[in-house]
Amino acid sequence: MKRIEHLLRTTIGLDAESIGSTSIRRVVRLRMKRIGLSNPEDYEQLLERSRAEWNEFVESVIVAETWFFRDPATIAAFVRHAMENWLPAHPFVPLRLLSIACASGEEPYSLVMALLDAGVAPDRFQIDAVDISARALARAEAGVYGRNSFRGKDLAFRSRYFQPVNEGFVLLPLVRECVRFHRGNLFSDYFLPGHAHYDFIFCRNLLIYFDRPTQRKALERIEGLLAPSGLLFVSPAERSMVLSHGFISTDIAGTSAAHKTGHVTGRPGVAWFVKRPIVPAGLESNGAAQPQFLASSELKLPAADGPAPSVQPDLETARRFADAGRLHEAAEICEACLRQSGVSAQAYYLLGLVRDSSGAAGAIDCYRKALYLDPNHYESLLQMALLLQKNGEPARARAFQNRAQRSKGKV
Repeated sequence: MKRIEHLLRTTIGLDAESIGSTSIRRVVRLRMKRIGLSNPEDYEQLLERSRAEWNEFVESVIVAETWFFRDPATIAAFVRHAMENWLPAHPFVPLRLLSIACASGEEPYSLVMALLDAGVAPDRFQIDAVDISARALARAEAGVYGRNSFRGKDLAFRSRYFQPVNEGFVLLPLVRECVRFHRGNLFSDYFLPGHAHYDFIFCRNLLIYFDRPTQRKALERIEGLLAPSGLLFVSPAERSMVLSHGFISTDIAGTSAAHKTGHVTGRPGVAWFVKRPIVPAGLESNGAAQPQFLASSELKLPAADGPAPSVQPDLETARRFADAGRLHEAAEICEACLRQSGVSAQAYYLLGLVRDSSGAAGAIDCYRKALYLDPNHYESLLQMALLLQKNGEPARARAFQNRAQRSKGKV
């Protein structure tokens, strides 16, 4: 099994501990049974010499769990930024976006639908989507989806952009034609050859499956694909990974977006919150806790060197301060929440993130307290794994990674 796990790490970057060695063994047993092998060593040798069997094995191992508008807050924030900043500043060129590890296409298609709902013409953007799975890409290009791809309460987008068929729902050509799918391995020397830089890259929930050296290699490749002023969108669990590799957090609230060192997003003195934010139809509520964006006058962000914020202790406000780089104020709000509203796993988790991002001591203690209150708190488990790995404790880090993966089925 060690040879197979080594092949996975060196070929596609997958850290076996991220999904559990037991899962890999299960796939190996199933593949051996299907092709009539009984000796694991014979199967290891077959994987090394047969590209066809290697492809089948990878298809069975990779995780492809996704659905439409999986993170509506991030999509809404991206569209708002594109409408208010990027498109007005680039009136004569299309916005270029890349979705890495797009699986069966739900993420890039969601971005298309959100842009169309916001009134952006198809010729104003270009979206490429890449995945290592040929099967997932075939489903994406077919554009036929079952119930599992539609979650949450607000499915109004389905009536606008899909037609019912026997197999489920088929996506309209208007949306499908806006995405170009590519099969590719992020760690291959031939990954997206000849493509120009992208203004936005979505790479969410992929880095968590890599060990730290592989994360570094992946981010170096992504940085090379990103335009100098481009933005990288990752998941909250991956934010600290990105920041530890030289990216800088943006002030775009509601996202874990980052940009390259030396570039500042936004315009000085202009808040990202507007009185009537551009939120694509169908994103207002789909059961996923869509944040209510405030006007700048309502949020009352103080000057960076001004007094502490006089706002009601509220975790959503703390998160927005943290997203704006106001880490000291965010920490104060988290601590006030814990004093006034009692202990909560989410408050300790957010306080841990703030302390971790600012370099302050006590992040691990916060994550431990969050896990004491909620042993299956997925984000806290991941952050514990990352901190332990950074502190030179790989065995303990792997234990927390395994717990995080197991907790997914309990959420």
